[in-house]
Amino acid sequence: MAHDRAAQEEFRLFFERHHREMSRLAYLLTGDHDLADDLAADAFTAAWSRWDRVRACPSAQAYVRGIVVNLVSNRLRKVIRERAKLLKLEVADRAHDPDVPAVVDVRSALRRLPVRKRACVVLRYAFDLSEEETAAALGISVGTVKSQTSKASAELAAMLRSLRREPVAEGRRR
Repeated sequence: MAHDRAAQEEFRLFFERHHREMSRLAYLLTGDHDLADDLAADAFTAAWSRWDRVRACPSAQAYVRGIVVNLVSNRLRKVIRERAKLLKLEVADRAHDPDVPAVVDVRSALRRLPVRKRACVVLRYAFDLSEEETAAALGISVGTVKSQTSKASAELAAMLRSLRREPVAEGRRR
């Protein structure tokens, strides 16, 4: 699709204004800086390819946030499928076994949440979006944002509480 110079300049400014935020969103959802940069770049590439539609939205920023979340979801599904294949072949790396204790912080606890819950928590608390803005970014209802955020917050609190109480011993946890 050919874009005129005005559209190119508008997109360039949009990119400069929002790239860091989209990369940060992707990082908070994946925990991987390199992957986050790749996903943010892919999101902007997708936005540019349909820039006429994106710029006509009430919030181009929310539209691109939605693209980032969808790309993260797709990537996680792909990783899960690949890991399942490895497990079937019994080639899985035991260091990544969920029973192996690790140093736990909020980021690692976040990574344990399902993508939608993680996205709700990250957009609401890390990006300080309203419930309405979060719903628009994820393409879900405000009620779903409320319930997913509430459930995710409770799950995070429980995960962090249980990890603080359980002593970490060498090897596996019992």
